[in-house]
Amino acid sequence: MKSRFSSIVRYKKIKLDEIEANLQEAFSRLNIAKEELEKSIQELKNFPNQTTGIAKDFLANRALLDAEFRLIEKNKKWVAYEKTQIKALQDEYKKAYIEYEKFKYLETEELKELLKKQKQKEQKELDEMAVIGYKREAV
Repeated sequence: MKSRFSSIVRYKKIKLDEIEANLQEAFSRLNIAKEELEKSIQELKNFPNQTTGIAKDFLANRALLDAEFRLIEKNKKWVAYEKTQIKALQDEYKKAYIEYEKFKYLETEELKELLKKQKQKEQKELDEMAVIGYKREAV
Protein backbone atom coordinates (compact mmCIF):
# COMPACT_ATOMS: atom_id res chain seq x y z
CA MET A 1 0.00 0.00 0.00
CA LYS A 2 1.29 3.42 -0.90
CA SER A 3 0.82 6.73 0.80
CA ARG A 4 1.57 10.25 -0.30
CA PHE A 5 4.85 10.02 1.66
CA SER A 6 6.12 6.82 0.01
CA SER A 7 8.05 8.54 -2.77
CA ILE A 8 9.52 11.06 -0.33
CA VAL A 9 10.65 8.25 1.97
CA ARG A 10 12.25 6.44 -0.97
CA TYR A 11 14.06 9.65 -2.02
CA LYS A 12 15.25 10.32 1.55
CA LYS A 13 16.53 6.74 1.81
CA ILE A 14 18.53 7.14 -1.40
CA LYS A 15 20.06 10.40 -0.13
CA LEU A 16 20.85 8.73 3.21
CA ASP A 17 22.59 5.86 1.43
CA GLU A 18 24.63 8.31 -0.67
CA ILE A 19 25.78 10.19 2.41
CA GLU A 20 26.64 6.92 4.11
CA ALA A 21 28.74 5.87 1.11
CA ASN A 22 30.52 9.24 1.17
CA LEU A 23 31.15 8.79 4.89
CA GLN A 24 32.68 5.35 4.34
CA GLU A 25 34.88 6.80 1.60
CA ALA A 26 35.99 9.59 3.95
CA PHE A 27 36.90 7.04 6.64
CA SER A 28 38.93 5.20 4.04
CA ARG A 29 40.77 8.40 3.09
CA LEU A 30 41.40 9.12 6.78
CA ASN A 31 42.96 5.69 7.24
CA ILE A 32 45.21 6.28 4.23
CA ALA A 33 46.24 9.67 5.63
CA LYS A 34 47.02 8.13 9.02
CA GLU A 35 49.08 5.39 7.37
CA GLU A 36 51.05 8.00 5.42
CA LEU A 37 51.65 9.97 8.61
CA GLU A 38 52.85 6.87 10.44
CA LYS A 39 55.09 5.97 7.51
CA SER A 40 56.67 9.43 7.45
CA ILE A 41 57.19 9.39 11.23
CA GLN A 42 58.79 5.97 10.95
CA GLU A 43 61.09 7.24 8.18
CA LEU A 44 62.12 10.11 10.45
CA LYS A 45 62.91 7.66 13.25
CA ASN A 46 65.01 5.57 10.86
CA PHE A 47 66.78 8.64 9.48
CA PRO A 48 70.55 8.25 9.86
CA ASN A 49 72.03 10.58 12.45
CA GLN A 50 75.24 11.88 10.96
CA THR A 51 77.84 12.85 13.56
CA THR A 52 81.00 13.00 11.49
CA GLY A 53 81.87 14.17 8.03
CA ILE A 54 82.12 17.23 5.86
CA ALA A 55 80.00 20.32 6.40
CA LYS A 56 78.50 19.86 2.94
CA ASP A 57 77.25 16.40 4.00
CA PHE A 58 75.81 17.89 7.18
CA LEU A 59 73.95 20.53 5.15
CA ALA A 60 72.61 17.90 2.76
CA ASN A 61 71.55 15.74 5.68
CA ARG A 62 69.85 18.73 7.31
CA ALA A 63 67.99 19.53 4.07
CA LEU A 64 66.70 15.94 3.92
CA LEU A 65 65.70 16.14 7.57
CA ASP A 66 63.83 19.41 6.95
CA ALA A 67 62.04 17.83 3.99
CA GLU A 68 60.99 14.92 6.19
CA PHE A 69 59.62 17.34 8.83
CA ARG A 70 57.67 19.18 6.12
CA LEU A 71 56.25 15.87 4.91
CA ILE A 72 55.17 14.99 8.44
CA GLU A 73 53.55 18.40 8.83
CA LYS A 74 51.76 17.98 5.49
CA ASN A 75 50.48 14.55 6.54
CA LYS A 76 49.27 15.95 9.88
CA LYS A 77 47.30 18.60 8.01
CA TRP A 78 45.90 15.93 5.73
CA VAL A 79 44.72 13.87 8.72
CA ALA A 80 43.18 16.97 10.31
CA TYR A 81 41.43 17.85 7.04
CA GLU A 82 39.98 14.35 6.68
CA LYS A 83 38.76 14.48 10.28
CA THR A 84 36.91 17.74 9.61
CA GLN A 85 35.42 16.23 6.46
CA ILE A 86 34.22 13.22 8.45
CA LYS A 87 32.72 15.47 11.11
CA ALA A 88 30.84 17.45 8.44
CA LEU A 89 29.60 14.26 6.78
CA GLN A 90 28.51 12.84 10.14
CA ASP A 91 26.48 15.99 10.81
CA GLU A 92 24.96 15.78 7.34
CA TYR A 93 24.18 12.09 7.89
CA LYS A 94 22.53 12.84 11.21
CA LYS A 95 20.28 15.50 9.65
CA ALA A 96 19.42 13.25 6.71
CA TYR A 97 18.63 10.36 9.05
CA ILE A 98 16.30 12.55 11.12
CA GLU A 99 14.54 13.69 7.94
CA TYR A 100 14.24 10.10 6.74
CA GLU A 101 12.82 8.91 10.06
CA LYS A 102 10.39 11.82 10.18
CA PHE A 103 8.92 11.02 6.78
CA LYS A 104 8.97 7.30 7.47
CA TYR A 105 6.96 7.93 10.63
CA LEU A 106 4.48 10.10 8.70
CA GLU A 107 4.15 7.38 6.07
CA THR A 108 3.56 4.72 8.73
CA GLU A 109 0.93 6.84 10.46
CA GLU A 110 -0.85 7.54 7.19
CA LEU A 111 -0.82 3.85 6.28
CA LYS A 112 -2.27 3.01 9.69
CA GLU A 113 -5.01 5.55 9.10
CA LEU A 114 -5.72 4.17 5.62
CA LEU A 115 -5.90 0.63 6.99
CA LYS A 116 -8.23 1.76 9.74
CA LYS A 117 -10.54 3.44 7.19
CA GLN A 118 -10.40 0.36 4.98
CA LYS A 119 -11.33 -1.92 7.90
CA GLN A 120 -14.20 0.39 8.84
CA LYS A 121 -15.44 0.32 5.24
CA GLU A 122 -15.22 -3.49 5.13
CA GLN A 123 -17.00 -3.73 8.48
CA LYS A 124 -19.75 -1.45 7.21
CA GLU A 125 -20.11 -3.58 4.04
CA LEU A 126 -20.28 -6.76 6.13
CA ASP A 127 -22.92 -5.19 8.37
CA GLU A 128 -24.94 -4.21 5.32
CA MET A 129 -24.66 -7.76 3.94
CA ALA A 130 -25.81 -9.16 7.27
CA VAL A 131 -28.81 -6.79 7.36
CA ILE A 132 -29.74 -7.72 3.77
CA GLY A 133 -29.43 -11.41 4.61
CA TYR A 134 -31.51 -10.98 7.74
CA LYS A 135 -34.25 -9.13 5.85
CA ARG A 136 -34.41 -11.93 3.23
CA GLU A 137 -34.88 -14.55 5.93
CA ALA A 138 -37.54 -12.44 7.67
CA VAL A 139 -39.65 -12.07 4.54
